[in-house]
Amino acid sequence: MTDQSLDPTPDEMAVTGIVCHGHHGVFDFERREGQPFVVDLVLGLDTRPAALSDDLRDTVDYGSVVTSVKAAVETDPVDLIETLAQRIADVCLLDGRVEWARVTVHKPDAPIDATFSDVALTITRRRT
Repeated sequence: MTDQSLDPTPDEMAVTGIVCHGHHGVFDFERREGQPFVVDLVLGLDTRPAALSDDLRDTVDYGSVVTSVKAAVETDPVDLIETLAQRIADVCLLDGRVEWARVTVHKPDAPIDATFSDVALTITRRRT
C-alpha cells in the first residue's frame, strides 16, 4: 500500500446524466411547458476516511446529493442556466467534505433555430 497522506489532490466522485424536468428559460413557453435538463456532477473530496471505515457516514452520500440536485432543478424557475448551475454547485458545497464541485448543466431542447445536439454550461466552484 502506498502512503498518499501527503497528496493534496482530492479524489473525484462523479454522477453523470441526472435527468430532471425544469421550467427554466427566458421564454414564456419554457416556463409554462418545461423541458429536460441533464446534470453532470464531479465533486472533489477526500475519500480516505470512508475507505478506511467502510462506512457511508464517512463520505458524501451521492444518493442524497442527487435528490437535492433534482429538487434544485425542478423548483423555483430561473431565466439562465448560469443561475441554475450556480444553484446546483451551492447545493453540492453544503456538505463540508466537498472541497469543490464541477457542474455541467445540459439543455438539450434549448430553443435554438438550428440543428444541434446539446447546449451545456460547465462551472467549477470551490469552498471559500
